[in-house]
Amino acid sequence: MEEPDAVLFDIDGTLISTGGAGARSWRYAFDELHGIPADIGEFTDAGMTDPTVARLTFKAAVGHDPSPRELATVMAAYLDRLPYEVEHSEKYRVLDGAEDVLRRLGREGVLLGITSGAVEAAAHIKLSRAGFNRFFPFGGYGSDSEDRIELTRCALTRGGRLIGQELDPKRCFVVGDTPKDIDAGHGAGCLAIGTATGHYSADELRAAGADHVMSSLREPFPEI
Repeated sequence: MEEPDAVLFDIDGTLISTGGAGARSWRYAFDELHGIPADIGEFTDAGMTDPTVARLTFKAAVGHDPSPRELATVMAAYLDRLPYEVEHSEKYRVLDGAEDVLRRLGREGVLLGITSGAVEAAAHIKLSRAGFNRFFPFGGYGSDSEDRIELTRCALTRGGRLIGQELDPKRCFVVGDTPKDIDAGHGAGCLAIGTATGHYSADELRAAGADHVMSSLREPFPEI
């Protein structure tokens, strides 16, 4: 039994909580551009990618599917606002055990990456307040694909390029707090680790097919 070759982490609800900074940034973007107080909570808690959230929210708020230019404009407004909201979020917090496990795994030679529905810029903004960008030299993001499985595969490909050797998905973990994270891990051929640190309970993550469930990142990871 040994450590995995790589561990890919989701961000929101797994490593950190932004305390609603993302939702406030989307709301600001739609209000600024369209004068509409858009409710994005229905989408952001479900593990959907940022482009999907933007598209569905736009249609619900504005009344039609966004054109490519409209989507780009609302995404730009969201990203422009996000650093302010993250920095000033009173409820932003690093989840229990996150920093310790990232440092430990890295020192043990486990490659660390991100797999997140956030577009790449948003992922780095959310991680920056915690100082966590230093742990992640690569990742797969919502800007790579609206399909969580495909963006996880992108992360594996980039990790392989980084070390000069293709990663074997069977020797990699995907860690996340939603059933979509579990599906993404399995779809990419990885072991899927559920963390009951977000909106889903340990039982719900087991029911979603998680190979292992942790109540927090303080608990030991399984071995290969």
